[in-house]
Amino acid sequence: MITRRRMLAATVGLAALATAGAAAAATPTLAVPTKPRNGTMEIKRSGSQPSRKGPAEYFTGSVRIDSPFQGSDPARVGGAFVTFEPGARTAWHTHPLGQTLIVTSGCGWVQREGGPEEEIRPGDVVWFPPGEKHWHGGTATAAMTHIAIAEALAGKSVDWMEHVGDEQYRA
Repeated sequence: MITRRRMLAATVGLAALATAGAAAAATPTLAVPTKPRNGTMEIKRSGSQPSRKGPAEYFTGSVRIDSPFQGSDPARVGGAFVTFEPGARTAWHTHPLGQTLIVTSGCGWVQREGGPEEEIRPGDVVWFPPGEKHWHGGTATAAMTHIAIAEALAGKSVDWMEHVGDEQYRA
């Protein structure tokens, strides 16, 4: 069973590998990125931070966002558990340093500009390269939760664009 604690630990490990390169791959470490406190490890307990609704400016439908980790300087990585109810989805967007999605439950769709909608399921990992215009969300009949991981460039990790209209979204 995948718990949030295990997924967070795995996600942090993946982020460390992605940012530290081959040296980290040889000797991976797991750390929980949090605000610095005298250089000691901190643990953010599951449920210790409130969930929030995905703002209508960037999402269509019912979306819940739980943001358990955001890097503090000099770290640039941040992430969230995002749950999309059936029919819910992001607006079109890009990421200056790319984005990784790790699907944890349900069934969803992803689409990059000019490409077909693709189904994603638990255990799937999706990578969008820097600057690739895309959207993601639940299917018309199923909810989907993923962990979204992105790094910030000059303090910005996402550029939001227009909403995915019903005519674009497979209903």
